[in-house]
Amino acid sequence: MATPKAGKTKTDRAAYLVLGMHRSGTSAATQLLALAGAELPQNVMPGDEHNAKGYFEPWKIAIFNDERLRAGGGAWDDVFAFPYAPLPKAQEAAWAAKALDLYDAEFGEAWFPLLKDPRVSVLAPLWLATLKARKMPARAVIPVRHPLAVAGSLTRRDRFPVEKSVLLWVSYMLAAEVYSRGMPRAFVGYDSLLADWRAEVVRIEAAHGAPLPRLSERAATQIDGFLTSDLRHNAGQGDLGALPHVGAMAQRVFDWFEAAARGETRGPAVLDQAAAQVADMKAAMGVFVSPVTQALDLARADLAQERARRAMDQRDLADLDAEVAGLRKELSDLRREHAEIEAMVDTMIAGR
Repeated sequence: MATPKAGKTKTDRAAYLVLGMHRSGTSAATQLLALAGAELPQNVMPGDEHNAKGYFEPWKIAIFNDERLRAGGGAWDDVFAFPYAPLPKAQEAAWAAKALDLYDAEFGEAWFPLLKDPRVSVLAPLWLATLKARKMPARAVIPVRHPLAVAGSLTRRDRFPVEKSVLLWVSYMLAAEVYSRGMPRAFVGYDSLLADWRAEVVRIEAAHGAPLPRLSERAATQIDGFLTSDLRHNAGQGDLGALPHVGAMAQRVFDWFEAAARGETRGPAVLDQAAAQVADMKAAMGVFVSPVTQALDLARADLAQERARRAMDQRDLADLDAEVAGLRKELSDLRREHAEIEAMVDTMIAGR
């Protein structure tokens, strides 16, 4: 499969933003876009036991986003991180400057920068301002996955209660939709992406009004090898609507996104109502929830730094052990050579 190559005029330049909830197919969508010619940042997070094929997240930007969320009193898993709350003017300007420097360091002169970090969904005003400062228009790709499948993944990885994961899914998806209004955007069903990614590419290109930058036959073969059924670790099971406190709202939101992923056009009323419901919950409980998630996220960050420091210490120790072993071998070789020389001298003396 091949599509026409994108041109090289300034009007063709665009950033690809992969928005939406963690564990919802953002990594799969990102790899597809990357293989099709969008440009990943300099520093990309590797895979692990939770995502063996890779996250494709810019880890330096992810760390920055975590710090910005904590500065605002929240965290990536704060169910009330949406809507975006600007900091006081001077602080907001400082964060905007940091974001711009980070963008330049990670993407440089990229023609089609590809930014995937789910946190960007709830921090979109900050990053959209960054793109605007670089005169870079944006196109969004928003993967859609059943919230109970997302919850299952977060239960395995983070041990979150299902209700928290579903409400978190709602907040991230509402943010992705609200902040992408007014830009070319495509809603992509995760299961559809794995079943027939070529059909989803056709929909993405139609929604963006532009071909993907460089989708060649070779890239298509690589995508075939990447988008396989083993990426589907959790299926949405159970009655979402029956979930206490958040189920009925989440079902309405999911129905909206599922319809959008099928290409159906619906007004935003359902999502706006859900956003208002989340705002009411935040007003009632946010003061009890957000500070706790902030504190836990800071503890996680400190623990990660300590683990990194210990890993570095262990690496340094291993290097020292290797150096000592090398010196011991060198000393052993010198002793053997010395013994051989002494034997030769003894032999020479004995032969006189």
